[in-house]
Amino acid sequence: MLYKIGEIAEILGVTRDTLRYYEKRGIVKPVKGAENDYRYYDFWDVNFLLDCIWYRAYDFSLEQVADIFKMESYHDISDMFRGKEEEYRAAIRRNELLLERSEHQRAELARIEGLLGRCELAMCPEHILYFNRYTEDFANSPKLNRLSREWLSFMPFTHRYFEISADDLTRDDGRDYRWGLELSSHYAEKLNVKVAPPIEHRPSVLCVRSVFKNVGKGNFSPRHLRYMVDYAKDKEMTVCGDASGILLASVPEAGDFAGYFEAWLPVE
Repeated sequence: MLYKIGEIAEILGVTRDTLRYYEKRGIVKPVKGAENDYRYYDFWDVNFLLDCIWYRAYDFSLEQVADIFKMESYHDISDMFRGKEEEYRAAIRRNELLLERSEHQRAELARIEGLLGRCELAMCPEHILYFNRYTEDFANSPKLNRLSREWLSFMPFTHRYFEISADDLTRDDGRDYRWGLELSSHYAEKLNVKVAPPIEHRPSVLCVRSVFKNVGKGNFSPRHLRYMVDYAKDKEMTVCGDASGILLASVPEAGDFAGYFEAWLPVE
């Protein structure tokens, strides 16, 4: 029995374009009707199309599947599978890392309630940083733009990161801060990220840690961290470095968005 291209597409769950591609590559050879240009497929064509679907189930591309049908030896096919196995291993490593990152993210979100507006002493994580915005101005050059795109490819293992000079923490008009992306040293190692200027490294140091909330566009200010400075003074500790922090989450609130930030203030 012969089948039209639309019937085969429906039976096998493939598109007409895919069937035409396999025909173009010589995998199937449907006959054309004597009185029309309709393509007709027989059971032999269906057998080869089932082979194509089987290879596609391994996530081989259409082009790779077509190439397999041109290979002269099953050894060559074995080599194709060996290459695909490397892709699987890389995908497994990536998914394992994503699973770990998701678990870390949930732990970070769980800290918000307990630390919001409250302070504690803790060691900040060791991390590396890429800064691309200074107060409200983005760095803009071909070299930095390439670096920005590279760091964007590290998402979701990065955090949005800010750093505020220690002097600005006590000034009412302070607006000297930097924004960028942060990677913990753990994920930087997993992703093989190179640390070289303008990439910066920050060691783990003793800090006052807290979570604060910023609501609305343009309202981010060093004043949000003033209570952390007061906490350090109450503990008879000295601020010994710039304040920093990461964005944990943004959620809608009262017709605007509230950003929840985990912040660190180095002390000694």
